[in-house]
Amino acid sequence: MSTTTNRNDNRGSNPKSSSRFILGVAGLLIAVVLLGSGGFLWFTGGRGAPSIGGPFTLVDGDGKVVTDGDFRGKYMLVYFGYTFCPDVCPTTLNAVADAMDKLGTKATKIAPVFITVDPKRDTPQMMKQYTAAFSPHLVGLTGTAAQIADVAKEYRVYYAEHRTGPGPNDYAMDHSSVLYLMGPDGRFVAPIPPDESGGEMAAAISKFIS
Repeated sequence: MSTTTNRNDNRGSNPKSSSRFILGVAGLLIAVVLLGSGGFLWFTGGRGAPSIGGPFTLVDGDGKVVTDGDFRGKYMLVYFGYTFCPDVCPTTLNAVADAMDKLGTKATKIAPVFITVDPKRDTPQMMKQYTAAFSPHLVGLTGTAAQIADVAKEYRVYYAEHRTGPGPNDYAMDHSSVLYLMGPDGRFVAPIPPDESGGEMAAAISKFIS
C-alpha cells in the first residue's frame, strides 16, 4: 500500500521538482498523519481501527443530489482530489480508467468516484467536463465546503488550501492521495495503491471483487 500527499502549485512552480519533493517527504509525512489518527490500525485491520467511509450527500456533474446510498449494490472506488491538480490527480485517474478497462466484466460491479477537495472552483459543470476526459464511468462529485469537509472526515482524508499569490484563485490544494475500495454494503474493503499502473491496480481490485 502506498499513500502520498499532493502539494501542487499551478503558478510559478516546476511540476517535476514538486513531484520529486513530494516523493521524498510523502512517506514520512503520511506515516506521521496516519499513525496519529489510528491509520496503522486500519491498514492492518487491528482492533479499534477507525471506520473508513460513511454517509454523504453531494452533487454530481448534472447538478443532481447524490448520496452514498445511491451506490449500494456496487463497489465504489473512491478518490479525493481536484480538477486544477497538475500531476498526481490526472495520473491516478488515468490509471483508474485503464484499470476499469482491464477489469472486463468485473468493471460493471464498480463505480469509480472522484470527490473534489476544492469545491470553490470545482462546480458540477467543471467536474462533469473533467471526469469525462478520463472515463464515461467516472462519477465526479462536488458540494458545499461543509459537505466536502464532512465526507473528507468520514474517509479520513487530509486536505488544505495552499496560497500561491494574492488573487482569489492563487492557490493549490494539499491533499492525501488514497484510493478507497468500498463494498456493495458501503463498508470499507481495502486501500488500493494509487501510484500503480492500470494493470497493477486492476489486479489489486480483482482480489476483492467476487
